[in-house]
Amino acid sequence: MKFRIFQPAKSAMQSGKKNSQKWLLLPIQENIRSISPITGWISASDTSSQFRFEFATKDEAINFAQEKKWHFEVEEPQGVKIKPKSYSANFTS
Repeated sequence: MKFRIFQPAKSAMQSGKKNSQKWLLLPIQENIRSISPITGWISASDTSSQFRFEFATKDEAINFAQEKKWHFEVEEPQGVKIKPKSYSANFTS
């Protein structure tokens, strides 16, 4: 089983960055999910998709995965590029 360690993106619904500071450890789905023809529910043969580990730092997540001897890959977050503007730029066309 392989896992990925990443920092989630900021929510598009609010301007704050509350939940974007934590690091997540999630399994990479390798199996195909099936749809029940009777109920329409989606199911999988294993329960690994229910794993969700949250950590304060990237190093904590890496150490945890190494202690469990899990294979993992780390996805570095993309930096936010903010172009500096002056207040008068709001009124120019």
